[in-house]
Amino acid sequence: MSKLSILAALAALIAAPAAAQTSPEQRLAAMRERVERLEDANAIELLQATYGYYFDKGMWREVAQLFAHNGRFEYGQSGVYIGPQRIERALLLFGPERLGRGYLNNHMQLQAVVTVAPDGRSATGRFQGMVMLAEPGANGQWGVGIYENTYVKEGGVWKIASLHFYPTGITDYDLGWTRSAIPMDGPSALFPPDEPPTVVYRAYPSNYIPPFSYPHPVTGEVIELVQPRDDIAGRP
Repeated sequence: MSKLSILAALAALIAAPAAAQTSPEQRLAAMRERVERLEDANAIELLQATYGYYFDKGMWREVAQLFAHNGRFEYGQSGVYIGPQRIERALLLFGPERLGRGYLNNHMQLQAVVTVAPDGRSATGRFQGMVMLAEPGANGQWGVGIYENTYVKEGGVWKIASLHFYPTGITDYDLGWTRSAIPMDGPSALFPPDEPPTVVYRAYPSNYIPPFSYPHPVTGEVIELVQPRDDIAGRP
């Protein structure tokens, strides 16, 4: 959310017809509330983008500091880690601190949809993720997935309450999607999670769709999803 968007919203409110029959005080309060929510959305997008830059370069301490005191981190089928200290240690499963020679850990975040609660104390965010991975002695990988996250304002600062990345497809860099479908990793035996995965599913060639945290923007209806049949995941 840019400053231009905030200014445009202000202009629209100022230009609202007098037929609305509201007092100047009411209109000022409405403008103040609208600007605050737009600023919240802008702060959340900045928070999530910052997470991406830190995560890509293995800045695990800085990543963990973006989470609330009871923040939750969940990546695919690896389970849930709770609290900044546990999250920081779990991130070492993605590579050493600051990565190192031969590592690539790019997780791009696109198509942001941020929804701030009316009270401005919590929010949700959905993002499309594109992944490029490499590590010494192994072939590179491409991946895609969806982020469904929640945020909380803690001490007046927006932090990540829960980050859940759903990889929906992983493939070998050279073989490509038509000849390679790599399954997700399960929970680590070296550093087990605090909780098991919140949802069991399989990535490509299956076609699981993470539930939407926001309604249809035009109809206002909740999006009802029919997930693919999966005997292992218990979906008939």
